[in-house]
Amino acid sequence: MVSSASPIPASASDVPLVVDLDGTLVRTDTLHESLLVLLKRNPLLLVLAALWMLKGKAAFKAEVGRRVKLDASRLPYSEPLLTYLREEKAQGRRLVLATAADQSIAETVAAHLGLFDEVYASDGVVNLSGARKLARLKQAHAEFDYAGDGEVDLALWREARRALVVHGSPGLERKVRALGRGEVRVFEAPRTGVRKWVKALRVHQWAKNILVFVPPLAAHRGLDFKLLAQAGLGFVAFSLCASSVYVLNDLLDLDSDRQHPTKRKRPFASGDLPVKMGAVLAPVLLVAGFSVSLLLLPLPFSALLATYYTVTLAYSLHLKQVMVMDVLVLAGLYTVRIFGGSLATGVPTSSWLFTFSMFLFLSLALVKRLSEVRRLRLSSETATPGRGYLASDYEQLASLGVAAGYISVLVLAFYITSKEVTVLYGHPERLWMLCPVMLYWVSRVWLLAHRGLVNEDPLVFALRDKVSYGVGVVAALVLLAAT
Repeated sequence: MVSSASPIPASASDVPLVVDLDGTLVRTDTLHESLLVLLKRNPLLLVLAALWMLKGKAAFKAEVGRRVKLDASRLPYSEPLLTYLREEKAQGRRLVLATAADQSIAETVAAHLGLFDEVYASDGVVNLSGARKLARLKQAHAEFDYAGDGEVDLALWREARRALVVHGSPGLERKVRALGRGEVRVFEAPRTGVRKWVKALRVHQWAKNILVFVPPLAAHRGLDFKLLAQAGLGFVAFSLCASSVYVLNDLLDLDSDRQHPTKRKRPFASGDLPVKMGAVLAPVLLVAGFSVSLLLLPLPFSALLATYYTVTLAYSLHLKQVMVMDVLVLAGLYTVRIFGGSLATGVPTSSWLFTFSMFLFLSLALVKRLSEVRRLRLSSETATPGRGYLASDYEQLASLGVAAGYISVLVLAFYITSKEVTVLYGHPERLWMLCPVMLYWVSRVWLLAHRGLVNEDPLVFALRDKVSYGVGVVAALVLLAAT
């Protein structure tokens, strides 16, 4: 995999096909992914990375490449292009990988694919992009075809015999055709659209933030529209901050997500959305969430929101890898939303509600982990990538989760016998009907989890489950009768 000292004459049937790496062969940018690995490993390394930039782009990429080794087998390749390259290789076509990525990454990808006869890449001194890449190729080959994806590749297409545009915009395609280099082959990018961004933001997870409405509803002030408006602002602030964490979490978990049967389809892991856009989106969402909080809600709510974000970030960076601690944090974050609703509206909340929610949401968090461990057992694997659980933990997780769920019902029973109930309810004895209702729902969720029918966040599952809606209606009727 070395360049030739003089151009290789090419016959009509022996013109090498030169392929770019980032954005072309792979649907991501390997440098951006490497920087995210550094961030996850140690955020302080990014400060050091800023100093590497002073040495120039090539040296910067070499420094990053020395510290980060991406797994080429897990990168999101452009499958249509890869299929085409394999067909060309089978017909004896000479394939060349030419990229501005560091030599270490380029050679790792080339070794994994086993398709390329030559590799040209940045070497710590020369950043092999644009005109520099063209000069290197012209030095080695009298004629070549070129596959690229961006404006920087126009200089190469201008000199190439034939152009292959991979994942380019319509505007880029028009510019390439205007060069008049003969037939232009286009490999279209999968549509991103609004749905991909909605999926990246995990808008469906915003359902969890409905918990901020619990304090005014529990205090029987559900018709106080001023309070509901305040709770609505809290909902927006929590949702924006949560999406910021979700995006950052997906960026930091690219490698482990790509090993997961369903998470590998997430927009950033699959390459449907560029990681650099995610790196911009995460702080924008964070600023938007805190702007709503600081400008429109009480200061204590902003302090709680900051705590929520800090703990969630710590969970994404490390705590989710610590067994038991991860589910305790998840349960706590659910309860924090209820407390946030109390701070946003000024409605005090009973300690009974906090205790009940802590045990209930611990049970639901364990449902989520049980589903992941169940998939491990079915696939005959021993450990979950990026988690602290083993396949052998299945029975213990089930025991802990069912126990937590039943304890939450026990807390509810104690609350029904407390003095606080008589203040809010005219017929508190009717609240006892809530206990069998909750026992039924908790037991049903756990049985479905055992059967592998709860493969997502249990709260999101409940919002899509008709039986759960029926349970909710029955519970509401019991509360109404008790009132």
